[in-house]
Amino acid sequence: MEVQGKIKLIGDTKTFGNNGFRKREIVVTTEEQYPQHIMVEFVQDKTDLLDSYKVGQPVKIGINLRGREWVSPQGETKYFNSIQGWRIENLAAGNTPGGQDVPPPDNFEPANDLNDEDYDDLPF
Repeated sequence: MEVQGKIKLIGDTKTFGNNGFRKREIVVTTEEQYPQHIMVEFVQDKTDLLDSYKVGQPVKIGINLRGREWVSPQGETKYFNSIQGWRIENLAAGNTPGGQDVPPPDNFEPANDLNDEDYDDLPF
């Protein structure tokens, strides 16, 4: 799944517990008739992905929905959801920080060493 919009806020990296769990939050405002402010969490080594981004940049974020169950000491069960980011892409001018420049498809050289007798196990 993905969410797309402009960066409204990028939080600082926070560390929790003795194991050094790291979390960083970003808020993206969608660009639609009724804009939504979506908070996405990046955790552990993924927090570093946000270092090269700034407020106002248009981005596309790859996300996973996470859910967990918690039972209180009184036995009451509650459920919590979170949106966890795992990839972020800069949509301005088609750039991706730290990404590779890939030539357009028509700039690739055609393959001339094809043999019709080569085995092809593709089902289509």
